Amino acid sequence: MGIKERKEREKGRRRQQIMVAAKRVFSNKSFNKATMEDIAKEAELSPGTIYLYFKNKEELFASLSLRILHYMNIRLEHVHNEKYEGPQQKLTALKEALYEVYEFDPLVLINMFHLQSSETLKNLSPHLLSDIKELSRNSFRSMAKVFEEGMEEGLFIKRHPVALADIVWALFSGVVLWEESKRLINSKKDFLKPTLEIAFEIFSRGIEINPESLN
Repeated sequence: MGIKERKEREKGRRRQQIMVAAKRVFSNKSFNKATMEDIAKEAELSPGTIYLYFKNKEELFASLSLRILHYMNIRLEHVHNEKYEGPQQKLTALKEALYEVYEFDPLVLINMFHLQSSETLKNLSPHLLSDIKELSRNSFRSMAKVFEEGMEEGLFIKRHPVALADIVWALFSGVVLWEESKRLINSKKDFLKPTLEIAFEIFSRGIEINPESLN
């Protein structure tokens, strides 16, 4: 292994060390209260070293979010490409895939919801922001395909498929954030999955075409 390769490997290890420390700090203090100094202390590095790899807290967290976005992209592509009996079954698979995304990393997903709804995205480097946008577009494209197929088969009402994908994402993120806020008050309450089941049931009934209305 040459000097260049060793340096690149060491750089990758140090970057991973910082991200692991950051996740622990975000878990203990929350994203809003955590500081780069807290992360440096947890990683046993100087703040100056942290800034060599990440220009700010937002970019560090966004880098953590890429992992879950990659996973979501893979799961939703699988839903789109897998063969099911019909669009309703594929919609059920979509619900299950989104719940698996939550289970993959609840902390990062919840903080990602907050990140996407704030001004912090403007603080990211163009390259990182481009990666996030591309992964998000691919995921929403896969969701939209589920609704397109249902419309083509005459089973779903004809509405813009991307708008329906937006609604599903808003429904999913809203339920997750609300149920998580309830768990902060009472840690014994964990109704995310059954609440998500009900929300998707109501949504799916709303987009299904009633055969009686066609007569």
